[in-house]
Amino acid sequence: MLSLEEYKQNPCGLLSVPYWKAKTLCVPDGMKIVHDRAFSADSLQNYSDEPYFRLFHSLENIIGACPPEISLVTAVPADTDTIVSVINRSYCDIQVDRRQIEAAANSRVHRDCLWILALASGSGGCAGCGIADFDGEAKEASLEWIQVLPEYRRRGIGTAIVTELLRRAQPFADFATVSGKIGSKNHPETLYRKCGFTGGDVWHVLRAKPEIPLKN
Repeated sequence: MLSLEEYKQNPCGLLSVPYWKAKTLCVPDGMKIVHDRAFSADSLQNYSDEPYFRLFHSLENIIGACPPEISLVTAVPADTDTIVSVINRSYCDIQVDRRQIEAAANSRVHRDCLWILALASGSGGCAGCGIADFDGEAKEASLEWIQVLPEYRRRGIGTAIVTELLRRAQPFADFATVSGKIGSKNHPETLYRKCGFTGGDVWHVLRAKPEIPLKN
């Protein structure tokens, strides 16, 4: 395990996850996580590959505005079901339940101010949500869930949510990180770079292919 000092020199290039997660990360049998510099196409003979980007923000020069038809507010425990619904409606391949969101709210890296809802003016309906963690040891804010419902996309709401989380983290965090699946149809990397995240680190999640039975 890297020391905290080593990690903070190059967070996205040395670990595939935030420092606090890495301390308890247990990679399952049949899985490897490697940085792009250690990745070889030869690996694909025995493993399937799911690449993820990991980006860095210095929390300086945070620029962005919220669309006038949207209000960004701090989420409260009573909003748990709303958050579950927004996350599940935003993906076709990821689903969460109330227990998972409650566990995240009770973790040591939870900060009330880093859980926000994007409310549509007029209807008051929820258009999206954003959740970030804060590790006081590393002074790292990590963006975990950024969702905008399909019917509200392409209006600048995702940018507003990310920017608001960065602004809220700025007084107590030294930097922020975010990761996401490369090639996702929602193009999250483009969103984060628009909000000032930088870097070129790619991590490969390699899963062993099932053995193919030999034919008689």
